[in-house]
Amino acid sequence: LNGSHPRRIKLTAPNINLSLDQSEGSVLSDDNLDTPDEIDINVDDLDTPDEADSFEYTGQEEQAATKDASQEESESIPEYTAEEEREDNRLWRTVVIGEQEQRIDMKVIEPYKKVISHGGYYGDGLNAIIVFAACFLPDSSRTDYNYVMENLFLYVISTLELMVAEDYMIVYLNGATPRRRMPGLGWMKKCYQMIDRRLRKNLKSFIIVHPSWFIRTILAVTRPFISSKFSSKIQYVNTLAELREMIPMEYVHIPD
Repeated sequence: LNGSHPRRIKLTAPNINLSLDQSEGSVLSDDNLDTPDEIDINVDDLDTPDEADSFEYTGQEEQAATKDASQEESESIPEYTAEEEREDNRLWRTVVIGEQEQRIDMKVIEPYKKVISHGGYYGDGLNAIIVFAACFLPDSSRTDYNYVMENLFLYVISTLELMVAEDYMIVYLNGATPRRRMPGLGWMKKCYQMIDRRLRKNLKSFIIVHPSWFIRTILAVTRPFISSKFSSKIQYVNTLAELREMIPMEYVHIPD
């Protein structure tokens, strides 16, 4: 071992003959494949689900339940009766103004129908007193203000035609009316233009009670658009006592 090289020993591997066929001596021969002819399984040892783990198909029951719920829901929807249909029809009024058919939404103007009323008669015959109370006009802050005023305009014009048979006067009550309820210049101009020629001719007087500076200004601005005959019919009255001296007040409703 002193300075000499280590001794190497050469080993020879034995001959091993492996064959994949089933001939004698092969690892796949019947002698080496020890498989039982029968498989012995103990059924009692198997883990089988009990009744609690069983699954039942309930598709038909769910469909039936859904159908029943839908049927109950449809039965809960009230039917549209003939009475309700007639009621809805009463919410709209068809009128003819200027030879054109118009429809009025009566539901939206219901709170403002007091704006025009019949105040009785004056003089001889059927000379009507038409009262226009500006305090019953809608507030201009409403989001649907223009829509309400358009329908109210149609209502006022059509009602005026029904109330007037012969000569008439209009009493415009302006007292206690806030600025936000005052009708606009365009609305008043439209009313005048849409009034039938017969109504313009038969109007004998337009009395403004408690005129404000705003009303006087509007009338001054609109003067170029109206006839001189109509301008001559405008009268200003500062008190109700003064109005009583001009017309009978028995049927004239003065708002509180």
